[in-house]
Amino acid sequence: MNSVSPSSAQYVGKSSETKGGHFGHVADGNRNEGEPDEVDRLKTKLMSAWNNVKYGWSVKSKTSFNKTSPLYLLGHSYLFNREDEVERFSLAFASRLWLTYRKDFAPLDGAGLTSDCGWGCMLRSGQMLLAQGLLTHLMPSGWQWPDSPPLTDVDFEFLRPRSPSKTLGGVVSIPSLSSFSSSSSNSSSSSSSSAPGPPPQAPPKRVPKPAGDPRSEALHRKLVSWFGDHPGAPFGLHQMVALGRSAGRRAGDWYGPSVVAHILRKAVATTTEVQNLTVYVAQDCTVYKEDVVHVCEGEGDSSWQSVIILVPVRLGGETLNPTYIQCVKNILKLDCCIGIIGGKPKHSLFFIGFQDEQLLYLDPHYCQPLVDATQSNFSLEVRRNTCY
Repeated sequence: MNSVSPSSAQYVGKSSETKGGHFGHVADGNRNEGEPDEVDRLKTKLMSAWNNVKYGWSVKSKTSFNKTSPLYLLGHSYLFNREDEVERFSLAFASRLWLTYRKDFAPLDGAGLTSDCGWGCMLRSGQMLLAQGLLTHLMPSGWQWPDSPPLTDVDFEFLRPRSPSKTLGGVVSIPSLSSFSSSSSNSSSSSSSSAPGPPPQAPPKRVPKPAGDPRSEALHRKLVSWFGDHPGAPFGLHQMVALGRSAGRRAGDWYGPSVVAHILRKAVATTTEVQNLTVYVAQDCTVYKEDVVHVCEGEGDSSWQSVIILVPVRLGGETLNPTYIQCVKNILKLDCCIGIIGGKPKHSLFFIGFQDEQLLYLDPHYCQPLVDATQSNFSLEVRRNTCY
């Protein structure tokens, strides 16, 4: 498994990442670090309430895709020229874990925060990255979530052929899937009225959803519970914040991708839930093969371990350097790629694919109520993702 976590997402210098911004706390040399006074606590509560409102709603919009260009999603390609291809992509996309801001969870130690709205997007992006790695490591090859809610043409629309955009992330507006289907039918009717054409083709077969294997579904539910927002979850927000203290971060701080990469490494190393898996974080943008082999061999008589390779790297200054665009695309084409975390200053996203010059990502900036993942029958519908 392989991942790149571009610190260009932060677009900040080394000095600013060292200092870091903090949500709801003011530095005070007259008291111990990590002990906010009553004024800070009040500021924290007010800002937390505001961010819960700010990120608690979203505007529904369609995402445009080109029906003639391949779309790559974590090493798999899709061409939206047939309905079965659309359904195949829909099932694959909806099987990803979408982890967002939450509210009303148990207070985080040292800050009393009960929501990560406004400051926890990089941690959520890191959780989604790790979740994809765990799906690859633990679930059967080619596994897809059989109960995933379908994406409809309300969620995305498909493009007619056109010249690709010249700028990364450009968006164009074109007819939806339903209008594409109807226009195709109208074209066929029009052609047949003027000249005889080929016999009509049978409609494409719908892609059947995979039958759920009870063992796989039980493991999938268990995997999702590991990211619950409670202190006992091995990859939950409480654990990640606790592990971030050694890097000088606390609840309410903005976390850079490099810090989150090391938090993920520590989280996997300290849990007993996941076996035969380790995380390697590259130093100075360099992956040393001998070091990777060493972490895969493990300690003592342990068996060979799978590895998640994280490469924190900066890909530009104020904007993404065009030199790296093709490299990013090539990485997202790899079967072993589990995604990229990054974005812009204090606004992290989880990138999982691309089409032409547009990136496909999952956005953590949406506040949802707490889900009690300690319950055996907690709802998995809350992990439904949205396509951008």
